[in-house]
Amino acid sequence: MSETTLDAPGLSRRNLLKVGIAGTAFLATAGVAASLSGCSASTPGTGFAVLRDSDLPFLRALLPVMLEGAVPTGKMAGAVDGTLQSIDYAVHRLSPEMLKLTQQLFDVLALPVTRGPLTGIWGSWDKASAQDVRDFLDRWENSSIGLLKMGHASLLQLVMMAWYGRPESWAHCGYPGPPLI
Repeated sequence: MSETTLDAPGLSRRNLLKVGIAGTAFLATAGVAASLSGCSASTPGTGFAVLRDSDLPFLRALLPVMLEGAVPTGKMAGAVDGTLQSIDYAVHRLSPEMLKLTQQLFDVLALPVTRGPLTGIWGSWDKASAQDVRDFLDRWENSSIGLLKMGHASLLQLVMMAWYGRPESWAHCGYPGPPLI
């Protein structure tokens, strides 16, 4: 009988240091590129308190996919606009540190250098199909990299809280609304 086990190389201290240095260099390069390209500018987009113009293409591609099944097709555009306002409202009330982390997540998703390898979306978010966005979400949800899983969970929580906090979402889930006082 032949041996079928594979000898996987162990993770040595040297290999761990190499991976750490490579990851640090990649993130530092992405951060510098984001700041030089204006991607991480903190100026809010028109009509928003916190969301920036660079955040909107990603969110406009993401929201219809995440709201699929909860919003009738004819009402999707209004639901997306309303949910963007709710996301802006929620993010505006985060602690400064959480706001910074959320904006870093949006920067990573907006910057082409990081967007392609991390999401599989190599073009702009404006050109991404609904299936491309579903594949990205599935990739992050099932990733072996904990940071991507946390990013997926953060996006899911942010969008679902923003949508289900809106009165127009309540009928879909059978919630009659808060009691009248």
